[in-house]
Amino acid sequence: MIAVLANPHRFMAFSRWAAPVLGVAATGLIGVGLWLGLNAPPDYQQGETVRIMFVHVPAAWAAMLAYACLGGASFSSLVFRHAVADAAAKAAAPLGAAFTFAALVTGSLWGKPMWGTWWAWGDSRLVSVLVLFLLFLGYMALRASIEDEAKAARAGEILALVGLINLPIIKFSVDWWNTLHQGESIFRAGGSTLAPVYLLPLALTGFGYMSAFGALWLARTRAEVWRRRALSLTLQAAL
Repeated sequence: MIAVLANPHRFMAFSRWAAPVLGVAATGLIGVGLWLGLNAPPDYQQGETVRIMFVHVPAAWAAMLAYACLGGASFSSLVFRHAVADAAAKAAAPLGAAFTFAALVTGSLWGKPMWGTWWAWGDSRLVSVLVLFLLFLGYMALRASIEDEAKAARAGEILALVGLINLPIIKFSVDWWNTLHQGESIFRAGGSTLAPVYLLPLALTGFGYMSAFGALWLARTRAEVWRRRALSLTLQAAL
């Protein structure tokens, strides 16, 4: 599938219909998920604050998905020189930064009433997600700071690949270290400990956020491919 979409013409043909389909799916999933979440009963410990989960957790999932896509596209571009891969990597970074920022902000909004503080530097989950945000910003800044686009792409790809090590750190930080952040309650051995009344809307919003990322990623990649085509035609006309 990846090899097929590496061809610009096939990618443009696929993304022309896939992006709108994912956008519609995202709207429906997020809408239904939030409706169910807002109508769910308050949690016996967290009260009404539990509803932040339906925005915070999906944003964190989408942020990690975005970085995995950034890393995968960077690897494909660096190793196989796929034509669309670098455009896809460049398109993923701003989206990932936005989702990560949303996860950090909503996490702080949840942390204040639950922990009594907006931020805790000693919490490995919080710090590793902040590192994820900085990796997205660093990738974008590095590419913007190098005038030669080919050199900028290579430098960004190397940084993106190095940053992949942060993803398992985020996932397992609550297991490896003693932190304020609650332990894994969904993807764990023995099954989820989350009540079905919360698990269903969380799953819907989670898939909705990831569908939204997919739609936006395809749209931004299409725009980057068109930009490069226009630049190439301009240079050819100038010569």
